[in-house]
Amino acid sequence: MTPTLSLADIEAAADRIRGHVERTPFLHSRPLSKLTGAEIWVKYENLHYTASFKERGACNRLSQMSDEEKARGVVAASAGNHASALAYHGQRLGIPVTIVMPEGTPFVKIEKTQSFGATVVIHGLTFDDATVHAHHLRDTKGYNFVSAFDDIGIVTGQGTCGLEMLTDQPDLDCLVIPIGGGGLIAGCATAAKAINPDIEIYGVEASMYPSFVARRRGERACKTQGATLAEGIAIKAVGDVPFAIADPLVGEVLVVDEEDFEKGVAFYATVGKTVAEGAGAGGLGAVLRFPERFRGRKVGLILAGGNIDPRMLSGVLQREMVREHRMVTYRIVADDRPGILASMTGVIAEKNGNIIDVVHNRLSMDVPVKGAEYDIMIETRDDDHAEEIAVALRNKGYAVRMG
Repeated sequence: MTPTLSLADIEAAADRIRGHVERTPFLHSRPLSKLTGAEIWVKYENLHYTASFKERGACNRLSQMSDEEKARGVVAASAGNHASALAYHGQRLGIPVTIVMPEGTPFVKIEKTQSFGATVVIHGLTFDDATVHAHHLRDTKGYNFVSAFDDIGIVTGQGTCGLEMLTDQPDLDCLVIPIGGGGLIAGCATAAKAINPDIEIYGVEASMYPSFVARRRGERACKTQGATLAEGIAIKAVGDVPFAIADPLVGEVLVVDEEDFEKGVAFYATVGKTVAEGAGAGGLGAVLRFPERFRGRKVGLILAGGNIDPRMLSGVLQREMVREHRMVTYRIVADDRPGILASMTGVIAEKNGNIIDVVHNRLSMDVPVKGAEYDIMIETRDDDHAEEIAVALRNKGYAVRMG
């Protein structure tokens, strides 16, 4: 039986979660608009208490349970935002929550889920293994299984995000929404199309996990996999329920690469002055990747979550500096004699380059025995400044390669 979802269902969910889930701001971003050439509006779902949109579905689904179901408790498989959302709202509603996480789940995620009173069970090497065990606990312990996306109550709750966006700005030209299991895009597309039938809905998937695209081709699951920055949408098979709802409503699904997610995270931080996780930045990454589709249009983006490891965020920002030639490594092969490094750094200082790191390699087989290889990492203003420093070094007689 094909699941159905209406605007009235989503409005009822909005009433149900009101006062328990943040009504996040939906703001026009002038800096991001200037960057992309589109009129960018951002729904800041990273401002929920658990820092992701998953609270909407979790709160709605748990609130609909009978007293008997609440007493039995719930079980889910998750190593991320769904776990935190269920645990938090389960604690608030007095519902016991058990979360199955695969081996290797970062301790910080385990600790966060436990801090909301949930029981964490570590089982299996993958999300699929954890899901199988969660189903086993459902069958043997009597728990209610709550999928992160393949559940009409979850989908309906996620739709309140789209409802709020179109209530605030009904004349949006399009929404650009990340797709993992499909719950967010199914709920938001339903609300948006009901309010504004002319609005276009774009999906965004990671090139490693194009599950919605695969399903449209008639494949049950995508064939590729791997470690992606957008782990929140690294789902091999889109859910049956959200796909049935979303497929007629969603236009083009944009498949983007790791660099696009990195750019989304980096530009949310440096231009938008906010923190996004990889999956949460997927919409911005897609607009940056395909600017011609959105230029001059009024675009709604969902910053779906802000749970990114600080070390990972630091790495993303540094990698973007390298892409923009604001952090450049100059490789110089020269004599190995006293004062040579001082001469090089003097040239760099004259051009106001900021030296970050120096590696002096005497044992490289690519240089003469009386020579050395110098890798000098420098912070620069921009591409022109980086080239200016390289030219100055070459004018001093040094052979320079920029990396």
